[in-house]
Amino acid sequence: MFSDLKNTIKQLAQSAVAIAEQALGSSKGQEKKKMAVTYVVEHLPLNPFFKGFIAFVLSGFIDNAVEYAVMYMNGLKNNGEKNEQ
Repeated sequence: MFSDLKNTIKQLAQSAVAIAEQALGSSKGQEKKKMAVTYVVEHLPLNPFFKGFIAFVLSGFIDNAVEYAVMYMNGLKNNGEKNEQ
């Protein structure tokens, strides 16, 4: 169960980071991270009764997934800029 949930969190994190970037722009890093974490938790495919508990238990994993998604998107952005030059 947790491995499927962790894969879902990773996928949600990528979407969340992209949405936060579009909504808040290139600055406001802490606000974007908070928005992304909230998005992930809200979109977990769980009974609302369990979401808070699971979000608490996996909060470190969710934070890491969001950070990894940020690094991944920054890498894509930097590669795109290099290809344009």
